[in-house]
Amino acid sequence: MSFYRELAPSRELHALVACRWTRVVGAESASTTLVLPDGCVDLIWRNGELLLAGPDRSAVSSPIRPGQTILGVRLRPGVAGAVLGMPASELLDGRHPLEDVLGGDAAEASERIGENDEEEVFRHVEHLVSAQVRDRRPDPLVLAATRRLGFPGSRVEWLADALGISERQLRRRFHDAVGYGPKTLDRVLRFRRMVSQLPTIVSGEVDLARTAADFGYADQSHMTRDCARLSGMTPAQLAERWE
Repeated sequence: MSFYRELAPSRELHALVACRWTRVVGAESASTTLVLPDGCVDLIWRNGELLLAGPDRSAVSSPIRPGQTILGVRLRPGVAGAVLGMPASELLDGRHPLEDVLGGDAAEASERIGENDEEEVFRHVEHLVSAQVRDRRPDPLVLAATRRLGFPGSRVEWLADALGISERQLRRRFHDAVGYGPKTLDRVLRFRRMVSQLPTIVSGEVDLARTAADFGYADQSHMTRDCARLSGMTPAQLAERWE
């Protein structure tokens, strides 16, 4: 039996970490799992190694091994640049050993984890996140901006004005902190809100045109195009595949 679940992070890291997550892969499971873009970067414990995933601009089919357990800590959008100590854009669409990015700190954390249980893995990874941001805090302007994106009526040009910064400066700071620009993050966050409602969308329980407008899309075709752009599938196809 396979399952995926999300758990709350430690209270001290709530502002930096969106969630802890666990994926248990059944013995008869498929050889890949679909990972959809979400504007986040994940620190992952898998096969006895710490890995870094994302940020992604499109769906990724990630190989999995039947019978394994994968644990992750998901950073909130806008936090990655401070945690990694480098522009998040340099890791766009990538999968890397965390030691290649953070060096000895990640290697030391891996040694501490060893064969510890789930709670210990999360505790060590979160401690690593906390240690990395001790001297370099996330960009507060970018964090404020991320909270206004992905909703109906959000406009990047209005956002820049509201924050007292030029669009060019906003894009640069987003590339450093998030990995890509605010327009891309706006599209990704809106898409994720749509994905959360896929069962009702494809079941016919709701009017698709009205649902698209509620999510901030210009029309149903716009919603379908964005879904295809980010997942490679129509909403109906994605609903069949998405766990």
